[in-house]
Amino acid sequence: MIQSVGIGIALALIGIGVLAMLFSGVKSVINGKQDFKKIGSVLIPFVVFGVAYVITQDFAQAGIATMLFMIAVMVVLIAFTGLRTTFKF
Repeated sequence: MIQSVGIGIALALIGIGVLAMLFSGVKSVINGKQDFKKIGSVLIPFVVFGVAYVITQDFAQAGIATMLFMIAVMVVLIAFTGLRTTFKF
């Protein structure tokens, strides 16, 4: 019984935190403090997941495919940043 209450409270706090972040983000966009390119970069994993889900038709496989794709992109970008810094492009 106590585990159910604890999990419920934790999920409620997570929900409140997500709503607060969304409210703050919308407020920042309205006030002109955020750029749409930055917001778009946050949405990339969701788009990748959506494409992977359409291809695989399975949530678990789509999640794993998204994770692997994002890790591969991260490795490529880290390598590119290192090369750019090394060779001063």
